[in-house]
Amino acid sequence: MNALKIKKGATSHSAYNLRSNFSDTQEQHTLAVVVDNEAGVLARVIGLFSGRGYNIESLTVAEIDHEGKRSRITVVTTGTPQIIEQIKSQLDRIVPVHEVHDLTVEGPSVERELALFKVAGAGEKRVEALRIAEIFRASVVDSTLESFVFELTGTPEKIDAFADLMRPLGLVEVARTGVAALSRGAGA
Repeated sequence: MNALKIKKGATSHSAYNLRSNFSDTQEQHTLAVVVDNEAGVLARVIGLFSGRGYNIESLTVAEIDHEGKRSRITVVTTGTPQIIEQIKSQLDRIVPVHEVHDLTVEGPSVERELALFKVAGAGEKRVEALRIAEIFRASVVDSTLESFVFELTGTPEKIDAFADLMRPLGLVEVARTGVAALSRGAGA
């Protein structure tokens, strides 16, 4: 403490701000990248992540404009704010990339994921699996005497919660599409 009783680094407006501008906090961000739909583009984008040791939590790719031959890559990644900024600027420099949007910071967005769950069981476990599926609004897309396949669409957290509840009831297999996301509102 000094004579003025001002704690060093107390605020970002302090003349004594000794805090680093770099954060160690890991954040999850959803990036939407519009690219030319041509051979090798996905490999170049993914190569950027793997070459620098960045992690990809989720990845979805689909053509969004047949005439313009463009695709949208939605990547969910984790890193410090500085790493996320670095990823965005490096993506922006790749030649077939037209747009890079960080949906996490650009405002409200809608994120959804589709998952299929195979649950095997009999008796009470089978009834309980159907009851939980109804609560989560999961659809039964296949049924045998030994198992169900449920289809569920929702946020990644909803998908995780459903999987956690189905594990003790006989969850055998899960297939997930990865996150698809769009910003809310009229803007692009």
